[in-house]
Amino acid sequence: MVIELENVGKVYSPGTPAEVVALRGINLSIGRGEFVAIMGPSGSGKSTLMNLIGCLDVPTSGRCLIDGVDVATLDATGRARLRLQKLGFVFQGFHLLTRMTAVENVMLPMVYAGVPRGDRRRLAETALKDVGLGERGKHRPSELSGGQQQRVAIARALVNRPPILLADEPTGALDTKTGHDILALFKRLQMAGHTIILITHDPQVAESADRAVHIRDGMLVDDEVAA
Repeated sequence: MVIELENVGKVYSPGTPAEVVALRGINLSIGRGEFVAIMGPSGSGKSTLMNLIGCLDVPTSGRCLIDGVDVATLDATGRARLRLQKLGFVFQGFHLLTRMTAVENVMLPMVYAGVPRGDRRRLAETALKDVGLGERGKHRPSELSGGQQQRVAIARALVNRPPILLADEPTGALDTKTGHDILALFKRLQMAGHTIILITHDPQVAESADRAVHIRDGMLVDDEVAA
């Protein structure tokens, strides 16, 4: 399994009046190449779960393994290294730098990964071609539609070729047709061997996945395999 959560719990401000139990007793396994939707209403714990899978936080109890590595055994530097090697992130708000062109935005993760300067532009241009934006590399975000900006964000997430892609409400800011196009792109990425984990509150969006995991009140209440 590429991701394994074993009896995972997460408590914020434990032992204080502000204590919040965000997750409790989560058991979840995700295989390599799966497309899994994590669903739940606001406040259900799905964002906390994504933070744990994304090595942005560690569990209070239980174990969270990413490609066999127990996240809790790593310090902040080790978690950052694991994120860089194994994970790509896509967000609802795109998070592109407005003064940079599309290709420059896609080049950014390669700086942190230590990719030789001479290779970065070529690899970024290839990543943009892979998401259907090969002709838009010189455009700034303000010159691109919402769907095009999300494709740039996906190219940026994939440019270091991480095996796992985490997408948090990636279609939330898009119209229905553009959202469908982005979901179709995720399916193509899955077919190319990526593991896709999609956080959503929208059942129609979740239908694109192979499985839908439902979180409510910090607990996993259902794990459905698509028909």
